[in-house]
Order: sequence, then C-alpha cells, then structure tokens
Amino acid sequence: MALALPSLEPRQQQQQTTARGEIQEIDIFHRFDVVSDSSDHHYLDIIKKENNSGSKKTKGEGDSFSNISSGAYKKIMQEWKILEKHLPDSIYVRVYENRIDLLRAVIIGAAGTPYHDGLYFFDIAFPPDFPARPPLVYYRSFGLRINPNLYANGRVCLSLLNTWPGKKREKWNSSESTVLQVLVSLQALVLNEKPYYNEPGNGVLPGRAIWEKKSNAYSENVFFLSCKTMLFLLRTPPTNFEGFVTGHFREKASVILSACNAYIKGEVRVGFYRNDGSCSSCQSSSHVHVSEKFKGLMGQLYPQLVSGFKRNGASLGDFLEQLKQPVEKKTLSFKGKTVRMVFGKLKKVLGLKKKDNSGKSGVKSNGS
Repeated sequence: MALALPSLEPRQQQQQTTARGEIQEIDIFHRFDVVSDSSDHHYLDIIKKENNSGSKKTKGEGDSFSNISSGAYKKIMQEWKILEKHLPDSIYVRVYENRIDLLRAVIIGAAGTPYHDGLYFFDIAFPPDFPARPPLVYYRSFGLRINPNLYANGRVCLSLLNTWPGKKREKWNSSESTVLQVLVSLQALVLNEKPYYNEPGNGVLPGRAIWEKKSNAYSENVFFLSCKTMLFLLRTPPTNFEGFVTGHFREKASVILSACNAYIKGEVRVGFYRNDGSCSSCQSSSHVHVSEKFKGLMGQLYPQLVSGFKRNGASLGDFLEQLKQPVEKKTLSFKGKTVRMVFGKLKKVLGLKKKDNSGKSGVKSNGS
C-alpha cells in the first residue's frame, strides 16, 4: 500500500540556449525533492541502537513510519513542508518516498571559511519515536576529519542532536526543534570561520597570538582536507546528487584553483579568498604567513585537483599557464620534493609535457 505523501510544489524547468542558438528545457536541481533510490544511504540497514524498547532491527517500515495516523509520520511530513519552504540557498535536501525515515542533505561551504566552495553531505534518519528523540546524523567523511565536531567515522557532535554537552535551551526540544535547525546549525556553528575553536579548551587560556597561530594552522589543514573531499566526491558522488556535484565543481573549479594559488603564495589567509582576488577579515595588502607543510601538501594535491576538474568538464582555459609561472618562481621544499616538480607531474597528467631536442622528456621520472 503506497503511503499518502503530501503534495509538493510542481517541479520546474528553465530554458537554456545551446551553442547553435537553440532553446532547450533543462531540469532545475531543486533545494528540496522526493526521490526513490536510497540504496547508498548510511542508515538504510543499520540497527537503531538507541531504541531502548529492545525490539528487533527495523528498516523504517514499521507502524510509526507507514501508519499515516502515527505521531512520527505526521511530524516527518511537517518536517518535509518546513524544509521545502525554508531551506537557504546553500542547503539541498532529498527525502525518500519509500523510506520517509531517511533523508540526505548537502551543505555548500560558506565564503569566509576554510570550507568555502566545498560540498558536505549528511545522511539523516528519524528514530521510531521521533520527535521524542532527535534524528541520527552521519557525516560522509571519506575517512577525513575536517572539524572537531565531525569525526572521521562520520559521528556528528552537536548539542541540538544530544551528542554534545550543552545548555537545556541548546538541546533537542521535541515540541520546537526541527531538522532545518539542525542543518543551519551545522552550517553556521560547525562549518565556521575558525573551526579550531570548536574544540573545548582551545582559546580559553591567555596568549591570543599563540591560539591564533594554531587556529590558522588548523584552517590550513581543513582546507587541504576539504580539497581532498572534493576529489572523493567527483569520483563517487552520492546517489541522487550526481548531477549536482558535477555542475557545482564545473562552475567553481577556477575559483577553487585560484584560491589554492593565492593561499600557497600567502596573498590571502586561508579561507578568505574571493573571486575578485580580495579577501575579508584581513588586510589584503600584507603578506600572510603560510606554513611550509601546507605549501607542500597543496603543491602535491594541486595537480590532482586540476586533473579532476578537467575530467569533470570544467573550462579552465589559460588557467594553468596563469598559475604556473607565479608558483614556479619559488621552489618550495617538502620532504625532498618541490612544487616545481609537482607542476612537471601536472603537465604529464594533462599531456602537456614538452620534449627536449633528444626526444626525451625534460623532467626526470621518479625512478631516476
């Protein structure tokens, strides 16, 4: 028996002009939509250990989720309506017609943070007694810890989820709290400008300069790991978001690569690059200290980003030539390797390596 799902706003299309001047209709990736395929959802077949009733494993098909008269069903339908009407531009959600206890959300990293232009996916599940207990939230981390509140195993620590200590008003309230509040909290309180201070105790003792130095180093690592996350997402995008991931990184590729270059050269503090080359919350005219570790790590990752974006269909144009010269002026040592050597690998990846007069490549191989 099919569930009586609420009627949603009609799907829309927008017109796009092709290279031949023809007008074609393309589907808009709406911020909220109902889909059917939940096959790769983290909570699809997981036992809800938090269920204190001692009942057997449930896949979300019990009375609380299929009975339209149950409190959980009614509350979830209310959540759907709230999400459909009030999601901000930077958060997208997909719910499932056959598994109303599950949903997936992606948050676009905000400008002015080391998460800018990245995509951060969360799998969410409603417990059978929802809203008495908060939803379960899992961060799709790819084994990387990009925030004190987001663990490499996917655990999300947040007071609103009752997974982190907090005042009563900060915790889940069954009569007032919503999934929308959870998502906005993740974006504003977790994926913030200075995530280093999310860790309890950081910045408490005197010595602001020392704390700020540690915070900047932490943000450098966060940006590096966020760039690695981009590559993982391009290789294995979450189901129902394949087109969104492709389109997002195709559009943002040049900005991301420009930011990498600006950060490596110390033109802008990590997290504050803007598309016009300026920065916020810092003096763009002064040189910013950048650790040698960050320069080395980003120097090694940069060719992979370029290659990944190129395969994804990004129009980089003369971007490589514009970035190559400024970076090659400095030979940045890191574990015996240099950024100059990295760009040699980059040219090999993209098929741009030139040959010398003897017909051999001008860059030595790793085995030489």
